[in-house]
Amino acid sequence: MGVDCFKTDFGERIPTDVTYHDGSDPQKMHNYYPQLYNQTVFELLREVRGAGEAVLFARSATAGGQQFPVHWGGDCHSTFAAMAESLRGGLSLGLSGFGFWSHDIGGFEGMPPAALYKRWVAFGLLSSHSRLHGSSSYRVPWLFDEEAVVVLRSFTNLKCRLMPYLYAQAQVAARTGTPLMRAMLLDFPDDPACEYLDRQYMLGDALLVAPVFSADGDVRYYVPEGRWTNFLTGEPVAGGRWLRETHGVLSLPLLARPNSVIAVGANSQRPDYDYADGVTLQVYELERGSEVLVEIPRTDGGVACEFRVHSGSEQITVARNGDGAGRWQVLLVGLRGAEVAGGTTAATAQGLLLTPDAGVHELRVMLP
Repeated sequence: MGVDCFKTDFGERIPTDVTYHDGSDPQKMHNYYPQLYNQTVFELLREVRGAGEAVLFARSATAGGQQFPVHWGGDCHSTFAAMAESLRGGLSLGLSGFGFWSHDIGGFEGMPPAALYKRWVAFGLLSSHSRLHGSSSYRVPWLFDEEAVVVLRSFTNLKCRLMPYLYAQAQVAARTGTPLMRAMLLDFPDDPACEYLDRQYMLGDALLVAPVFSADGDVRYYVPEGRWTNFLTGEPVAGGRWLRETHGVLSLPLLARPNSVIAVGANSQRPDYDYADGVTLQVYELERGSEVLVEIPRTDGGVACEFRVHSGSEQITVARNGDGAGRWQVLLVGLRGAEVAGGTTAATAQGLLLTPDAGVHELRVMLP
């Protein structure tokens, strides 16, 4: 029938006033039954679709359920409080070893007001996987207002362009168990301020996301030590402190971690495309003497090509290896002027854009 995935919803909800054929304890089986249910569906999908292609959409699990991704938070209410509760639960699930988690954008029960819907859209598109879904009402944006259409389009386009980075981070989650959406304390275990943070998260290892849980756009969040960068504007953000800001519906705190290189794709219209073709490496506050390896994934799980970005005392070197598509660029965020060997430069609002000459696999940038 062409089915790629099943949503295991409600079939796994087993009551306790039952008798099992093998005499199992109904109380002990209450949580274990969803594990067996999801495993059965997952193995069927793997048998039909092939190795590496099985995925289901589950709301229930127990220890070991991370083997059968992906999961979502179940039937929350359409309120700002429930939106915050959903994130809190998702971070807890990630700390329990689950790599992929999301939520119903706008909440499930009730009709969200337009202000809530727009804020939840930003949160939902900056989650590991994204779904518009509700109990008794549709979640299409044009049922709210025209601005909701603009908001959904904007963050959908952003997620599509972030797919080279997100898919590579998803592969890390599959290999290591480190969740794609992770509590701040996982990446900053020595920062005591991060131990209790439950209204923000790291999306992969390089992006900090602080969803807006208010209609007026007011948000308070914590930034660990270092010189971070607003991913949407390119403005620097000094860390080691709490910030309070007001954001319009097309914005939220989305910060790039210092000493990071984020691969941004050229296609904003769909999530599955050739990530290496036209990729832009956005470089943020690279420390002198450091080197960052960036792998550009293929949609089949392999590696299309890789880049080594090295920062020396006087220059930054970017070298590409692999047989991926030839078009690529480098954006040195925050840098306004430099000499480059092997390509051309252009000033942008966020920094210096480097384009290699045809056939060139290495750029060298002389630092001012």
